[in-house]
Amino acid sequence: MSDEAPPVVGELPQPTVRRRRFGASLIWLVPVIAAAVGLSLAINSWLQAGPQITISFQSAEGLDAGKTPVKYKNVVIGKVGKIRLSDDRSHVIVNVALEKSAEGFATADTRFWVVRPRIGLGGISGVGTLFSGAYIGADVGNSKVPRYDFDGLEQPPALTHGAPGRSFVLHSDDLGSLDIGSPVYYRHIQVGRVVSYHLDPDGKGVSLQIFVDGPNDQFVTRSSRFWNASGVDVSLGVDGLKVNTQSLATILAGGVAFQDPPGPHDSAPAPEDSSYKLFGDQTTAMAPPNGPPQYIRMRFEQSVRGLAVNSPVEFLGINLGKVVSVNLDYDAKSRQFPTLVGAVIYPQRLGSAYAKLEAQARAHGENPEQSRLLGRLVIRGLRAQARTGNLLTGQLYVALEFMPHAPTVAFDPAAKPLMIPTVPGSLDKLQEQLAGIVNKLDKVPFDSIGRHLDQSLAGLNATLKRVNGETLPQFNHTLQGVRKTMGTADHALSADSPLQQNLDSTLQELQRMARSLRVLTDYLDGHPDALIRGRRPDPAAPAVPASKPKSGSQP
Repeated sequence: MSDEAPPVVGELPQPTVRRRRFGASLIWLVPVIAAAVGLSLAINSWLQAGPQITISFQSAEGLDAGKTPVKYKNVVIGKVGKIRLSDDRSHVIVNVALEKSAEGFATADTRFWVVRPRIGLGGISGVGTLFSGAYIGADVGNSKVPRYDFDGLEQPPALTHGAPGRSFVLHSDDLGSLDIGSPVYYRHIQVGRVVSYHLDPDGKGVSLQIFVDGPNDQFVTRSSRFWNASGVDVSLGVDGLKVNTQSLATILAGGVAFQDPPGPHDSAPAPEDSSYKLFGDQTTAMAPPNGPPQYIRMRFEQSVRGLAVNSPVEFLGINLGKVVSVNLDYDAKSRQFPTLVGAVIYPQRLGSAYAKLEAQARAHGENPEQSRLLGRLVIRGLRAQARTGNLLTGQLYVALEFMPHAPTVAFDPAAKPLMIPTVPGSLDKLQEQLAGIVNKLDKVPFDSIGRHLDQSLAGLNATLKRVNGETLPQFNHTLQGVRKTMGTADHALSADSPLQQNLDSTLQELQRMARSLRVLTDYLDGHPDALIRGRRPDPAAPAVPASKPKSGSQP
């Protein structure tokens, strides 16, 4: 039964209100479920989100907010969220949202750069971005220190963390054509690259860091020699013209090469970050050690045109060093301008000769220092002379040789720097001799000689005219008289002339007299006493016996 009162007859019916047990309609269930799903997604997104970092670049070229990914080893680890200019408008700031799994990239030694197509002397990189678009590359190290603000690299790093191999340091006077990414060669095979360079603290050189990939890093030993392999090495010797280069890339972009020296050496692998000197060429790198250098100075009274910095200094044909300075000086007494030439030499390049000189000095109880050894050589006649090294270009070099007749000079082995006495070069002597000849020729009175010669020629011309006009006609008459006389003499000396017959008889008498005198002298030579006793009578001739008839023969 119902608890409601029955309706009254004649009155309108009253509505009946019925209450349901649920206070909310089912339609509100949809937004509640949607809110729950959104909240769960937000919570999941918050749980999956990584750290937010900012990276500054010089330009936002190739970057797109909300689209450009961040990759490590071609795996997406984040995305660019927002790009804005810095307050001073000098660079752009890129906000990057890293994934939860990439929290380890927000550390102090992580590096970021923009990967885009690049064309350089070292090759082409980032070709794949032509189709997929640019992205931000990342490289993480071993640091655990958190960091959220980074300065992006404008160029991709030449070396990534964890690459197998070792780093080494090279020291050079200048960078030359080397750059980051320049190849490193071993026996003409690329085994590494240049990863960085910087000026030395004193500003007098450049230090380069190279990385040699493993396992080829084992070939870098304690005795390895490094040289700049950039360009083409051209040499002309007795065996002809030689052209040497590592590869076409070294001609354009430069490169470094290394190798162990010949002969016995320390072949133990070098530790990481070992330092080496970078030589200018392979010949210099493979040469024996130079030893400590010795600075010397030379004073040339004559012109040294053609002598320049880096000109060689040779001792008996052996390269001892090079010229480092050429400067003018002034001598107030002679009012001349001599040339001061500074050079750096390496006496130990003489090899065993230098060792023997040191041993000889010690045996005599003398100081074996380089300056003392040079002093003894100067006493023996060692002099510096500027000589022509190339007749085509006129280049000069300094020759240190012994001059037997060189005058004695004072030499102080303790002087700083050492002054090596000099002598004029052979070409200078020839020039002086030619100058002396020219001076003597200048003193010859050619004008006076010419005037006298003109006068003499005029007198000779007059004499010739007189000879042609007077003397020659008379000489012709004289010749005609001589011809007549010769004809008469020829007629007088004919075979049937009386003079000729008398001359023949006289000659016959002279012959007979000469024959008699010869017989007399021969007889006196055998009988000198005939001059006192007279001539001896001739001995009688012995009788010849009659021959007896042979037996059996007819009388």
